[in-house]
Amino acid sequence: EQNADLNRYLPSSILVTGNDIIFFWVARMVMMTLHFTGKVPFKHVYINAMVRDSEGQKMSKSKGNTLDPLDLIDGITLEALIEKSTQGLMLPAHRDKAENYVRKNFAKGIPAYGVDALRFTFAALAPLSLTLNFDLNRCEGYRNFCNKLWNATRFVLMNCEGHDCGFAPHTADQCVPGGYMHFTAADRWISSCLNRMIASFEAALAEYRFDRAAQLLYEFVWNEYCDWYLELAKVQLQSDQASSHRGTRRTLLRVLETILRVAHPIMPFITEELWQKVAPLAQRYGERGQQTSDVRQLEEAIAAQQYSIMQQRFPSAETSKFDPTSEAWMTELKALVDGCRALRGEMNISPAQRLPLMIASDSTGIAATFPYLKALAKLESVSLARQLPTDSKAPVQMAGAHRLMLDIQIDVGAERDRLSKEITRLSVEIDKLQLKLANEGFVARAPAPVVAQERNRLEGFRSSRSKLTEQRTRIAE
Repeated sequence: EQNADLNRYLPSSILVTGNDIIFFWVARMVMMTLHFTGKVPFKHVYINAMVRDSEGQKMSKSKGNTLDPLDLIDGITLEALIEKSTQGLMLPAHRDKAENYVRKNFAKGIPAYGVDALRFTFAALAPLSLTLNFDLNRCEGYRNFCNKLWNATRFVLMNCEGHDCGFAPHTADQCVPGGYMHFTAADRWISSCLNRMIASFEAALAEYRFDRAAQLLYEFVWNEYCDWYLELAKVQLQSDQASSHRGTRRTLLRVLETILRVAHPIMPFITEELWQKVAPLAQRYGERGQQTSDVRQLEEAIAAQQYSIMQQRFPSAETSKFDPTSEAWMTELKALVDGCRALRGEMNISPAQRLPLMIASDSTGIAATFPYLKALAKLESVSLARQLPTDSKAPVQMAGAHRLMLDIQIDVGAERDRLSKEITRLSVEIDKLQLKLANEGFVARAPAPVVAQERNRLEGFRSSRSKLTEQRTRIAE
């Protein structure tokens, strides 16, 4: 059923093959079918890349660099992998070469990554090119992504099971603060981001850019939903407004359930398992995602395995939920949080130490971000003022049109010494990079991205030294 929805982007008349048989087999299939039927057998050909090892070498039994997908899924010990890699090799030189390769690259064997992590890895490594360099580290990263999705679902279930999640009948005028249900700027922001992600995901599928689709999903789930929205939801669930609680829980469930449907073609097993838990709370069931308020009916139907995420409609972007206002609000909040973290970094203050923050701003609407800012930046309190104290020696950070300062008493002598040491360290790094970039041989032989990276590092060190020097001067004055 879901495949029928995916056909909006992926046509059914498609052949998936490798580039080495385009003329020998694919072209002859077209000619034979045209000769006997007068029809073209397929209008689209998707050419898979040739999978190579992490160093770009072609996989060969004699080299010992071949990988069995089942070993990546279930894991394998070093001894078993050596035995498997050297099996059937007749020449002793080939056996020794294969064994040495395995011992060097898989010293501890291969851990179990699971099917979904492996599928996501190949989706993310599927660019429009002739070769694909396979790296086990990517498998590990996407296994962590599966764990991230699992833990996010646990958080949502823990905060939604047994609670009113905002699915009772209500009217539009009841969706206000103090009413039955209220959607905050954070709720509207994550819904807007979700629909923008789906729109980009659809475009990536239409262009056969499965790597881009996987990256869009990864960034939204990890960065926007887990790292930001779940933290905002914690703040909202601790408020004293029941209407905000309902809006938050409904948003948590609906966004998560949609994420699972988007991810299902790439990660079928974990999404099925999680959807079976989330769907009853999100009140979505049936072959095409019908809704009902009878949660017991949902649980009984799913327990009887009558419904599966495979039967659900693949999500479509709802442009009506694009919300530039809430997106701008969130951009401002992120800038404030990043500014607070930058201040802690400049002053070498532990993230666990809670401090008061003063904000100088002409905007009174910024006060709406204070509950979130206090929690995300681990602050003791947040206060708004027209201007910051002029007698304070604490550093100041700009966040858009706002000026931030942590209210902390500074040991002038110790802070001056710390800044001097850091400036000296940066000066040494700058001298090294200047000498390196002045070497014409390095600039001529090194790859352009490496040279550009070194130049960016040099500019970063110079900028940091300039800021610290200015801060030391202000303290001295």
